[in-house]
Amino acid sequence: MLGPGRRGLGFAVGKEVLSSYFAACGVDVVATDLDPAKLEANWLRYGQHASSLDALHHPSIVDRQTFDARVSFRTADMRKLEDSLGVGSYDFLWSACALEHLGSLRAGMDFVRNAMRFLKPGGIAVHTTEYNVGSNVKTKTRGPSVIYRRRDMEDLEYSLRHLRCGLEPIEFDAGTHHHDLNYDEPLRQVEGRTHLKLMGHGDLFTSMLIVIRKG
Repeated sequence: MLGPGRRGLGFAVGKEVLSSYFAACGVDVVATDLDPAKLEANWLRYGQHASSLDALHHPSIVDRQTFDARVSFRTADMRKLEDSLGVGSYDFLWSACALEHLGSLRAGMDFVRNAMRFLKPGGIAVHTTEYNVGSNVKTKTRGPSVIYRRRDMEDLEYSLRHLRCGLEPIEFDAGTHHHDLNYDEPLRQVEGRTHLKLMGHGDLFTSMLIVIRKG
């Protein structure tokens, strides 16, 4: 998907490097983030938000002229996606650690399903989110951040089939390397120690990537 003639759509892009990287590959990108007027104060305070193209340009990856020619920016609410983004217009779309911040488990899954309509037939959606490795029952279901379980991803796969879409097989193995087993905890993080899991509010979690193909 990463080549000239392709189109990509990004959600909640913040200041990530992906838009610049895709532009350097020759992709035409529409990058979106929430209108600052609707944003919670924490996101603005920590600088995890984009309100213009300037926040997305990384000169070490792509020159400004190429970037401006291939990347455009607009606001979008992941909870209420508008058709004006371009239904059936993109070869791929993505979000990086964003869908777990929409208020509930259901809101995040609704976004994933609703976003599929913007892809062309054969298009690919890629998302990363939080994954619960400590329980398939108890989890954080509502709030500023939620944590998805294996059962949530299995339910997503079933619902996507009704949209003529399919979830690529997910590797649910949580790993037994010592970096996997020695999880970290907020306020107790040991500087220099490598970890892949985090304990927070009673939930043990890591990150996962999901890939969805449109028929």
